Amino acid sequence: MNAKDLMTAVPTTVSPEHSVWHAAQIMLSEHVSGVPVLTDDGVLAGIVTEGDLLRRAEIGTAEAFPDLSQDADAVARAYVKSRSWKVGDVMTTNVITIDENTAVHEMAALIHQHGIKRLPVMRKERLVGIVSRADLLKVIATGKPDAEIRGDEAVRRAIVARLAEAASALSAQPVVTVERGIVHVAGDIRSQDEHDAIRMIVESVSGPGFKDDLRISGKGPVRI
Repeated sequence: MNAKDLMTAVPTTVSPEHSVWHAAQIMLSEHVSGVPVLTDDGVLAGIVTEGDLLRRAEIGTAEAFPDLSQDADAVARAYVKSRSWKVGDVMTTNVITIDENTAVHEMAALIHQHGIKRLPVMRKERLVGIVSRADLLKVIATGKPDAEIRGDEAVRRAIVARLAEAASALSAQPVVTVERGIVHVAGDIRSQDEHDAIRMIVESVSGPGFKDDLRISGKGPVRI
């Protein structure tokens, strides 16, 4: 699934010359927390978000977040941003963008890495949509558990394969046996978190509950 499958096409936009009050009204009416800013010739100039409007004279927060380490220019910019009526003065200009073919995992990584809530989707130099964190949640909400795997050996092979895929998260590979539908997992592990990872993998294949002889180093057997 790519950006073009999830994005809100042709999102509502504002101009750098629009007022911050106009932008705030759009965010409220559209139930969004940010609006792309386009120039008159359709070029993405920035994005104005709720965060950009938190430090404002109108709500008494213009001086709410003092930063004594700021230089004089930064203080001047903060002054303008907290009081200007123009979107162009308050918007975020360093915008992280993606193209239509960006994969879901890449979008999630960008949102996490940069601490942002939305990604404008570009076709060459033109804005064609926007993907928000809520759009990524749709992927999770529409997901379904894997089909149940039947047969002792098939179950064992499936669990072993998924444990191998998770090798980077495990200190060692546990021993897995399956008899009459009962999964038995044994071995020495590093922590309760590692146990939880193994439990998740086993349950994703065989359902909840298994014979657990996992042992956290120095702590004895762990029971679920």
